[in-house]
Formats: sequence, structure tokens, C-alpha cells
Amino acid sequence: MKRTTYQPPSVFEPAGNTYSHGVIVETGRTLYVAGQTARDKEGTIVCVGDAAGQTRQVLENLKAVVEGAGGRMEDIAKTTVYITNVDDRPAVGAVRREFFKGDPPANTLLIISALAAPEFLVEIEAIVPLD
Repeated sequence: MKRTTYQPPSVFEPAGNTYSHGVIVETGRTLYVAGQTARDKEGTIVCVGDAAGQTRQVLENLKAVVEGAGGRMEDIAKTTVYITNVDDRPAVGAVRREFFKGDPPANTLLIISALAAPEFLVEIEAIVPLD
């Protein structure tokens, strides 16, 4: 699978290398990953009140789905991140950098009033080309 990040010269460069403006993908199969939340294998919500801890669990869940389908984290072309508090943005971004080495995927960040359970602070979905 060929995945190339695209930075147009006329658009600002993202601060902190937390996302790419564009990702060009040449592929035939695509995995669409549902929004992942901070639930462990047993379904228990973890790290209540801790955005960094929840982001780590969310990204571990995302990684399990991607790798289980035959992909790699570096194959992810696009993520959408939902958070319930703008003040959690730095913590979420720091954990994302742990999981996305090199050129990060394109990303949309949304600050919303609530997620599916009141304990959830972060949810992340992804689009992943597989070949």
C-alpha cells in the first residue's frame, strides 16, 4: 500500500506534527474503523477523568482493530478525534504522537458536548487503506 502525506506549499504546516493536511493513498481495500472509546477488553470504562489515559486505551483499541484486519498504525490515512473538553487537547495530542510516528494521518478534531457515556472524554475513528 502506498501512502504519501501531502503538505501544500500555500497552507501552514501543522504545529507539533500531530496531523497531516492531506494523505494520498493508492489502494483497493479500505477499513473504516468505528469510533473507539476507553473500554478495556471486558467492556469496562477505564481512566475515568483522565483524558491521556483514555486516549491511550482508545488508541490501543484502534491499533487492535487495524492490526487484526491486516494493517499497521502507519497505514492510517485519516482519523477523527472527538473530545468533550478543549483543555484536554494537549494531553490527547501528546498520546497521539506516541502512536503515530513519522508522518501522522490527516485528522479532524471536534470539541463536542458529550459522547455515548458521560465518562467518555475521547473517541477516535479512522480510515485505513489495507493494500
